[in-house]
Amino acid sequence: MSDSKNATACLLIIGNEVLSGRTQDKNLNYLALELTKLGIPLMETRIIPDIESVIVEAVNLCRAKYTYVFTTGGIGSTHDDITAESVAKAFGLDFGINPEAEKLLLDHYGDKANDARMLMARTPNGAELIENPVSVAPGFRVENVYVMAGVPKIAQAMFDGIKGTLAGGRIHVSKTVSTIGISEGMIAIELGEIQNAHPDVDIGSYPFLKMGKFGTNLVVRGEFEPQVDAACADLVKLIEAVGGQALDGETEGDELK
Repeated sequence: MSDSKNATACLLIIGNEVLSGRTQDKNLNYLALELTKLGIPLMETRIIPDIESVIVEAVNLCRAKYTYVFTTGGIGSTHDDITAESVAKAFGLDFGINPEAEKLLLDHYGDKANDARMLMARTPNGAELIENPVSVAPGFRVENVYVMAGVPKIAQAMFDGIKGTLAGGRIHVSKTVSTIGISEGMIAIELGEIQNAHPDVDIGSYPFLKMGKFGTNLVVRGEFEPQVDAACADLVKLIEAVGGQALDGETEGDELK
């Protein structure tokens, strides 16, 4: 795994309902943006089914590769909520009632704490709970794997509660140069040359077609602002050289993103 200076993250979205299209995932965008703010780039996202062997394999591969692994989905009280037990198997841990989680659920549900609801008190042995301020049933952490609910409101609340504990790296600078009427195909070769000339930044090209207008948003990301600014300056020169007008995508091109 990387140290905190080069911290990386992976998201495992778990659920047959997402793969079937019945449920639209809303956690990826939120987590990616929040992790970026912490200087922890989200390097990979996988959408996987409610199949134990698949979950175990994905957790073990990703936890060895990335600083942080976040999972969403599959920790409810129905028969297909198998994420928690699968994570226990990935780590080779016993799985059962977590006394702290049990107390939370009993205090919350009282007489309505039936067997199904109490299933949500089970975690891998030794797991650290993640608070759920929305509906009480907690998520949990085992080493660098954070297991959270799939419901967006709950997943976001859980992440907000743990993000202060995450060790991030340098927060990258991002700037956008936009142009209307210039497609990426018109400048593709030159873009590659500019990228090669600025190896310390990443240049992404994102074409758009909106309100009958086509163009390109060129996004430059890097650790240091002077390097980003230098690459942006070369992009402006390129756009002007092919007869286009360069716009500051951060202030002038909002409607084009």
